Amino acid sequence: MSFEQTGLELGNFLSFVTRRQEVIASNIANADTPGYKTRDVQTPSDFAAILGQFSPQIQEAAGLASRNDGNNVSMDREARILAENDLKFNLATQMLKSEFKGIRSAIEEGRA
Repeated sequence: MSFEQTGLELGNFLSFVTRRQEVIASNIANADTPGYKTRDVQTPSDFAAILGQFSPQIQEAAGLASRNDGNNVSMDREARILAENDLKFNLATQMLKSEFKGIRSAIEEGRA
């Protein structure tokens, strides 16, 4: 796989993870807003779709219990998803960093 393709796929994945981070932050910010419904980024059924031309859609998270005020944000759930998202972001950035390192090494060897 070429660097261009790998870079594009990692870029798409980082866009997905970044969008999900924004939604999680919004959920946390609205944890005390009466009637607020937890949102999430629609995750495709397979990882390859995220790497391709997948366009993340925001949707209401299903199956969450609501409090008396109608809000259904669970800080435990959001903290867990935030930690998972952070791991995914770090993995993708490390992979991209490795790709750049390989290119730099090839360029430097070509100069010698």
